[in-house]
Amino acid sequence: MKLEQVLVKSKSLEHLRERPKGVGHPPGAQMGGFCQWLDSQGYSNFTIRDHISQISHFNRYLEQCGVNSHTDLTSDHVGEFLTVYLPKSESCHVGSFLQKAIAGSVNRFMEYLQECGFIDEFSKPATCYQSLLDDYLNWLETYHNSAPKTLRVRRQYLVQFLEWLGADATIERLSSLTAEKTQSYFLNYSKNHGQGARCSMQSTLRTFFRFCVAQEYIMSDLSQSVPTLRAYKLARLPGGIEDEEAQRLLSSIDRSTNSGSRDYAIIQMLYTYGVRGGQVCALRFDNINWEQSQIRFKALKHGKESLLPLTDNVGESLLDYLQRSRPKLSCPEIFLTVRAPYRPLRNSDAISTIIAHRMRTADIKSPNYGARTFRHCFASQMLKKGHSLKFIADMIGHRDIRTTFIYTKVDFQTLSQVALDWPEE
Repeated sequence: MKLEQVLVKSKSLEHLRERPKGVGHPPGAQMGGFCQWLDSQGYSNFTIRDHISQISHFNRYLEQCGVNSHTDLTSDHVGEFLTVYLPKSESCHVGSFLQKAIAGSVNRFMEYLQECGFIDEFSKPATCYQSLLDDYLNWLETYHNSAPKTLRVRRQYLVQFLEWLGADATIERLSSLTAEKTQSYFLNYSKNHGQGARCSMQSTLRTFFRFCVAQEYIMSDLSQSVPTLRAYKLARLPGGIEDEEAQRLLSSIDRSTNSGSRDYAIIQMLYTYGVRGGQVCALRFDNINWEQSQIRFKALKHGKESLLPLTDNVGESLLDYLQRSRPKLSCPEIFLTVRAPYRPLRNSDAISTIIAHRMRTADIKSPNYGARTFRHCFASQMLKKGHSLKFIADMIGHRDIRTTFIYTKVDFQTLSQVALDWPEE
């Protein structure tokens, strides 16, 4: 693809070509190559025009800095442009859509330069807490033998706390941290997050403070200052939707669009099997045996792998998505993003976002708006039909049958049989 195919207006082409060649001003090989690279990633002409237009802001900044070659470009240039120059620009204010769009275009351009070998591996500018974060993760891996997944979770939650600390998130200033400040942060965090996030933040902070004591960054162990929020097992009712609502949700999806075809196949699968969102994300082509009509879901959360019959409804929705709507990308995962750059759905959060959007569009109210909604719906329906808890546990991949006990709380028909009569006066 050439620039002429994307930039229809001759003035835009002239504006690019009159600039000197270089990384900041790549009208020839580099801007044309960037255009072709975006096209190969599956971007539309409209999106490519936006990216090329937004790169002009970066060009002007590099021009002011005297950067005329890719060898002069550093991560400091990118960091200063995104954090200092761009927010002060008259064309966009802090947090605006345009500012985020320009930052996204610059990041895509850096990926292109790196992939083509114009620059070495491009790392984001280090934050003030980066060395502290790296030391903590290395300590977990070395002394606690933490798994890679655990390290990713610890990083995710500790970054939130360190960003909240701001300038105090350095080794030199950690000594000023108090138990009251720690408690205040955790309690405020707990008000706006669910049980899973609270537990992850709690364990992250406690291990972090133990690490700080071991390294003598702080003198007193603040891990005890992180409050314990009690959570009682089986204390809440499962937050599912009724079967009629699930059917209405499926009927509301327009399958003629690429996103509709994909979302319908995902929700049909969740509704039919009650699997986790992460299991749908991880589904690969070799997990489906079309000849024997079987589908295999890998185990998650220490559960069990499930080998289930491939139903007609699931099979037909999958074929519709694969044959008509799935991007032509050679990767083993089945479900991909619908916008370029095309890639597999990253995790269960992506599935939950899809479901939440579809449920709100269909005006379906529920305590939860994620993949778990259909998991609860599936288990509750199975229980109402008289299936044993052992059978339900096997179907949804629970290794411990006690985990399945929560669904007995919504089996009102069985509960009514053991209810005591109300005493008469």
